[in-house]
Amino acid sequence: MRVLVVEDDRNGAETLRRTLLAEGWMVDLANNGEDGLFMASNDAYDAVICDIMMPKLSGYEVVRQLRRKEIWTPVLMLTAKDGDYDQVDAFDLGADDYLVKPFSVAVLTARLRALIRRGRPERPAILTAGTLSLDPAAHIVKRGDTELALTPREFAMLEFLIRNKGNVVSKAEILRSAWDVNYRGDENVVEVYAGYLRKRIDTPFGCKALQTVRGVGYRLSADGDGRG
Repeated sequence: MRVLVVEDDRNGAETLRRTLLAEGWMVDLANNGEDGLFMASNDAYDAVICDIMMPKLSGYEVVRQLRRKEIWTPVLMLTAKDGDYDQVDAFDLGADDYLVKPFSVAVLTARLRALIRRGRPERPAILTAGTLSLDPAAHIVKRGDTELALTPREFAMLEFLIRNKGNVVSKAEILRSAWDVNYRGDENVVEVYAGYLRKRIDTPFGCKALQTVRGVGYRLSADGDGRG
């Protein structure tokens, strides 16, 4: 088995290398995100272990660009950041698993073996609503042929809406999906992000796909592009 470790902490990277060598794996090291992306894009690996906070390119960006290139090598992300938002962002961008530092070496190797046993995930289907399309793995949203730039939170909210296209979903349901179960803030944050989404997916194209159902929630139009 061949594993790529992308980690800017050279001591930590060397510890991982020795640990994995002891497990019988071949290991390559990259000390920044740019080198890691190049190596993962040009060589065949059974898995990639990738830190999030790195120079040149973050781990988030490494995973995002790999998935955009349709490279489906399993990615285990490592970070000192601990929070549901960070995990959501990592998974939304196409990561397959996530460990917070400090972590048990035994847990790391067990998670890595599980990823390798599963193999490369199949490319998920592209979700559509009229001329709007969303690719969950490549983290790409398009209106027709135009690619749209969304933040991770906007992407998560749109993914939930498009999976429920044609149905009315409440603010609480959107919060549980696009934020996290422990969120205790004002539900009106959903209204704010609905406004952001309209400016991305509707307004520039003369569409009205994202509809407000007063007193209930939101619905993403399932009939064509929502014009009218």
